[in-house]
Amino acid sequence: MPKINVGPALFAPLVAARTLRGPVFGFAGFAAVNAVLVGAVVVGLVGVSTPAVLLAMAGYALGVALAIALIRKGFPHPALGLCNVVTLARLALTAALLAPIVSLGPAPWAVFAVAAIALILDGADGWLARRAGRVSDFGARFDMEVDAALGLILALNAWAAGTVGPEVLIIALPRYVFVAAAYLWPWLNGALPQRFSRKAVCVLQIGGLIALQMPILPPLVPAALVGLIAAALMWSFGRDVVLLWRHRR
Repeated sequence: MPKINVGPALFAPLVAARTLRGPVFGFAGFAAVNAVLVGAVVVGLVGVSTPAVLLAMAGYALGVALAIALIRKGFPHPALGLCNVVTLARLALTAALLAPIVSLGPAPWAVFAVAAIALILDGADGWLARRAGRVSDFGARFDMEVDAALGLILALNAWAAGTVGPEVLIIALPRYVFVAAAYLWPWLNGALPQRFSRKAVCVLQIGGLIALQMPILPPLVPAALVGLIAAALMWSFGRDVVLLWRHRR
């Protein structure tokens, strides 16, 4: 009777769990440190405000929990890498920007400055990942979700400040509409080729939303900017949807 080696099959889940323990613990440790950054940025934005701090911390905790869940699904490297630490810092800055939405004394220039730093770091994390050879599906997804959250929070800030009306949500929600639609039409979860144009439209979206934080914009500029970004997003998402539909199974 042939001998069947069941050892690797039986212990594979344990080995995988032990392999992921390093990145998960590392991420949790850096997340705890960055919680201090969230609090410091909130105080810098709106002063000492309990509702603002609690909202920012809740948003940050949700983002960290979702990121850890993604790591546990699969992470190809033995250590987290500086690239993902930078994205985590972007998450901290993004969560801190929730504070001015509920603050009685919004500081649009301070919001503009924090958001601009987050946008600069957006270019750094990808460069670090490629330079260190730590590119991963987790890193790409983490970066994408932080971008989407930053866009939505900036849109809410612009609306709360009175720079634009609720129509600004048109350029903040496409990512979430796409994810919701994928539950109805699973073919939308298909793989998409890397395209520079997709990243360029994302930079236009975030850059435009950052510009909307400036209180010195002429009256007609916000509406025109929202229209331009909306058109670019419709073109980008529309092209991806058509491509996914053509390759659906």
